[in-house]
Amino acid sequence: MTPDAIRKAFLATEQGFISLVSDQWETRPSLATVGPCCLVGIIHQRTLFITNLGDSRAVLGKVSPNGELVAEQLCREHNVSDEGIRQELIAEHPDDPHIVLLKNNVWRVRGIIQVSRSIGDAYLKYAQYNKEPIPAKFRLHTPFTKPLLSANPSIVSHCIQPSDQFVIFASDGLWEFLSNQEAVEIVQKHQRVSFHLPVHSSLHPACLCDAS
Repeated sequence: MTPDAIRKAFLATEQGFISLVSDQWETRPSLATVGPCCLVGIIHQRTLFITNLGDSRAVLGKVSPNGELVAEQLCREHNVSDEGIRQELIAEHPDDPHIVLLKNNVWRVRGIIQVSRSIGDAYLKYAQYNKEPIPAKFRLHTPFTKPLLSANPSIVSHCIQPSDQFVIFASDGLWEFLSNQEAVEIVQKHQRVSFHLPVHSSLHPACLCDAS
């Protein structure tokens, strides 16, 4: 298990999704406007790999040296509301002055979408899918010649420690309402399921999901 192997799996998923869009373009053009985010955690030989594509987040709950439960964010969301993500996108598209636009006080890629990376969203990656019959709200007035979004995930590794207790995997629907610390405290107080992992550690995965 290596970061390269994980990356290849994500890119293979992307290729499969785009192939589906191509095959069904005539009958289901709306597939071109569909694009899920993806957050994956893999434990291999006491190393936790967190792979993120989109605006989900993984947060570790661990015990500090003074015995308190603390939160540690393990990955960064690919959301252009983050100044660093905006600058990353601008650097990747130096010839596109409209790559990020402020619309209704919200930063968006070309004024449409907040995430800078996803699986799918073919209408913002390939110009041949950014035309009728997809709805006008998805069609861009200014053409593009290279993908506006990326399917290349960010991958971080974390060496599991005895103080690590659990990891929360959640989408932006949760993080819009809870801080990292609030989330880990909720999990700590309401642990109901234990997952037996193939490592000598007390680390458990936890999932807090929004109602949507």
